[in-house]
Amino acid sequence: MSINSSIIGKASKNMKVKIIFDNEAKNNLKSGWGFACLVNEHLLFDTGADLKTLEYNLTQLNVDLNKIDTVFFSHEHGDHTWGYGIIKKLKRKKINVIIPKSFSTRFKKILKSFPNVNLVEVSEPIELRPGYYSTGEMGAFTPEQSLIVETTKGNVIVTGCSHPGLKNIIERAKRFGKIYGVIGGFHDFSKLEILQELKLICPCHCTRAKDPIKNLYPETTIECRVGCNIEI
Repeated sequence: MSINSSIIGKASKNMKVKIIFDNEAKNNLKSGWGFACLVNEHLLFDTGADLKTLEYNLTQLNVDLNKIDTVFFSHEHGDHTWGYGIIKKLKRKKINVIIPKSFSTRFKKILKSFPNVNLVEVSEPIELRPGYYSTGEMGAFTPEQSLIVETTKGNVIVTGCSHPGLKNIIERAKRFGKIYGVIGGFHDFSKLEILQELKLICPCHCTRAKDPIKNLYPETTIECRVGCNIEI
């Protein structure tokens, strides 16, 4: 099934990212092993590891569920998908839910059971809507897709865990234009030199090299935790 363009908002060349679920959290917000973020108020990237924590943070951060028209899942690990119940609580009559085509039959069946879901299965790199792209499925052991958002400063990649390798993801994303920055989990990424040309680096969740990245690129690195707002 394809993207239902009638249920999405207008494209924007600005980008606002709000971290909703992460291993670290600000103030009275809750942390948890997993990741989720809100992109431009209308796209929820992953859903974290549990619905209760996700809902709590959404409420505390005053996120308007009426505005969310798209849920983008990076890969099927539980720390990125187990908050999927939030989809039933979104207010739009139809929600685009974008998944890698290799997702299990079991999980697809769950998503298809939701009356408000327009399920979109992605295998190859694709423009999802003007200014928003998927890298397509990458990696063999843990297939994963990353999101690419166009901004006036260049394209920004949002990753789940970067299981296919952050270097590979960046190289794949370049087909859609120059990369300005990257936000999300980098997993065990260690080739820090490839981040040198980026203007924004926000290592989240499972990134093992957070401190080395921050020490090497102090001017361009942003700390990631629930409650962080990133504007580009």
